[in-house]
Amino acid sequence: MVRGRLVVWSIGILLYCAGLSAWSGGVLAAQNKQTVQSGDVPTLHVYENTIQIPVLVLEADRERTVKPIAASRFWVNFNEGPWFHASHVRLEEDDPISLSILLDAGSAPGLMSKIDDAIANLAPLSLHAKDHVSIYALDCGLTRGANDIPADHLQLKDEADKVLEPWENRRKNKHGPPCRNPVHLWDAMGFISQQMHELRGRRVMLVVTDGNDEGSVNTWNGLRLYDQQSGIAVFGVIPLPKNYGSSSYLELGRDGAFQSLCELSGGIVVMSMETRLEQTLDRFMTMVRGRYIVEFPRPDNSSAGEYVMSVKIDKSSGLFIRAAGISVPVPDAAVLADPTTVPGNPSLTPEIGKRRVITKPD
Repeated sequence: MVRGRLVVWSIGILLYCAGLSAWSGGVLAAQNKQTVQSGDVPTLHVYENTIQIPVLVLEADRERTVKPIAASRFWVNFNEGPWFHASHVRLEEDDPISLSILLDAGSAPGLMSKIDDAIANLAPLSLHAKDHVSIYALDCGLTRGANDIPADHLQLKDEADKVLEPWENRRKNKHGPPCRNPVHLWDAMGFISQQMHELRGRRVMLVVTDGNDEGSVNTWNGLRLYDQQSGIAVFGVIPLPKNYGSSSYLELGRDGAFQSLCELSGGIVVMSMETRLEQTLDRFMTMVRGRYIVEFPRPDNSSAGEYVMSVKIDKSSGLFIRAAGISVPVPDAAVLADPTTVPGNPSLTPEIGKRRVITKPD
């Protein structure tokens, strides 16, 4: 278990970065080169040039869509350029997941008593052995238990209990010393995002919290950009308010920052009461497994920088669409100048528009 203060995390602008608008997602791609040489046998260079983005699609009431959506209905564009038809679309289903869970115990104590069972019961039906899980708890400090372990029912329960021990002990000792130099929500999430940056599988963060930050060094918008660049989709579970009958969807967090952070990274915030926490986490995993993996060629006219990518589904109205972001390398100038390189066809790739990205970290 790792405990202690967190250091300030920095935002590194990668070569080709994803920037998102309120209703859109980012980009993902990889460029690998494989070379085969044997005497006078010609050398074959293979460059993977496909962008692949997880896209969350729900009904207007934030529930999963009832019927599968045909691949022919998905379109993407960059910086408000021309719409480009997706090359291939499929459901995410059982793709390996790297899941990090943050339990903000101090801000959501009512959800903590049964959270260990709710997390454990995700395995083996919703989480499988090929999925990996990390578990953290936030109170005065940040405590880490499971660190990228295969999803196992008994081990998940044990690790959830372990990370909550400091909070449980402090809660029982009502006359103990107050927290000194506490770790706050954005800083804790930023530290976890750094730990997730190199993890394999589709990166997902689940945060159980009230959504309010009380004084982080880092900003939610800086964290939003880092998560977009790192391909981390953030989902939130917050306590159901007592006056739920008169509350609105926009009251998820005091200033709406947590909701914006989740949605701009490709996730969503849902509310839950303690008695329905297990069903809420099952619903969360259903959303993740039900995302659409949208594929298309890398734009031919791309260069280093940020781009706003939008996703639309034709013949539909009122759907809730959120796409994840990612960073990809720009084309290698040396490769493009190589006379043996087969030139691409710009007409077969998305065209980047002229809109400039203006949303920067605070």
